[in-house]
Amino acid sequence: MKYSLGRYVYGLAAIGFGICALAWHDITNWHQIKALGDNPHREIFTYIVAAIEILGGIAVQWPRTARAGAVALGAIYFIFALLGVPQIIRHPVAYTGFGNFFEQFSLASGAMILYACSGPVAPARTARLAQIGYYSFGICVVSFALEQLFYLAATASLVPKWIPPGQMFWAIATTAAFALAAIALLTGLRARLASRLTTAMLVGFGLLVWLPALFADPHSFGNWSESVETFAIAASAWIVADFLGRRRSAESAPASLGPT
Repeated sequence: MKYSLGRYVYGLAAIGFGICALAWHDITNWHQIKALGDNPHREIFTYIVAAIEILGGIAVQWPRTARAGAVALGAIYFIFALLGVPQIIRHPVAYTGFGNFFEQFSLASGAMILYACSGPVAPARTARLAQIGYYSFGICVVSFALEQLFYLAATASLVPKWIPPGQMFWAIATTAAFALAAIALLTGLRARLASRLTTAMLVGFGLLVWLPALFADPHSFGNWSESVETFAIAASAWIVADFLGRRRSAESAPASLGPT
């Protein structure tokens, strides 16, 4: 994954997270880490997270340091996911907690694949890690579909009103797209196409929903946080697509070595 564009976007999104942490250094703004409560050292913790995000995001830009950056970012996103578990336990009926968990876990899944695919041809152990990351991301896409389904009206409200044929149409269409993508990823049928289309759809969310929101209210932490997270998840989907492309190339390589 030496020249993966998904890797670069993933790193830039992590840097964006770090900058947001420095600009809004109050832990109460971060839904990922609200579970820590009124911790007296919360600002120090926020600065540490910001430093890891920025340094990790920079590290994944270069092949030699990509694995170290993937480890740092994967650990942070996995911790964020675990910090969402108390909310799930307290409110098991509401899907918000599950949604937050799988959003962060999708970023950790991308880090697993990035780690496994950075550097030389992966041995069996790192190949298995890439597969775990791949199927983990597929499960996260199931969650994306369920989250939109359970909060369909809220999803529709985010769709720009000027896009025909209507907000509810696109809410239903993107929910169905996530569901079909999840089936494709978990079954392996048209998985590469599904990962590419999922990437394009998530990038579309960022450009059509969150970028205008940033222009409308550039001082809102929520707008910046959601924008960066959307592009980070899109980058994870991109990493999945690159992984599938690399695996397909590796599987077809022996056939090209035969007599001509």
